[in-house]
Amino acid sequence: QVQLVESGGGLVQAGGSLRLSCAASGRTFSIYNMGWFRQAPGKDREFVAAISRSGGNTYYADSVKGRFTISRDNAKNTVYLQMNSLKPEDTAVYYCAADTRLRPGVREAMLYDYWGQGTQVTVSS
Repeated sequence: QVQLVESGGGLVQAGGSLRLSCAASGRTFSIYNMGWFRQAPGKDREFVAAISRSGGNTYYADSVKGRFTISRDNAKNTVYLQMNSLKPEDTAVYYCAADTRLRPGVREAMLYDYWGQGTQVTVSS
């Protein structure tokens, strides 16, 4: 089992940047494929980005491609989401997720077993 704790959310103006972190504890971090998801009020949780165990492969939703970058540091048991050129429609609670069984890049939230508590990102216009 793994415990996930997100941090780095906050309030930012449109066009600004934030970097989210997700720190993992428990089992060996490098065995997990990792993902970032977000959920806006009244909407379903949606895929944002994912990264393979080694970090060699990354996957993005079309809505964030070219603006967001997912990365991981297995020595620090941490996955990151660098968010640039933020838009008001990026406002949501952002969650990191982990799973050992899936192939990397899975976009369905229900298939991930472990979740953090979420961190709020608010982008003002």
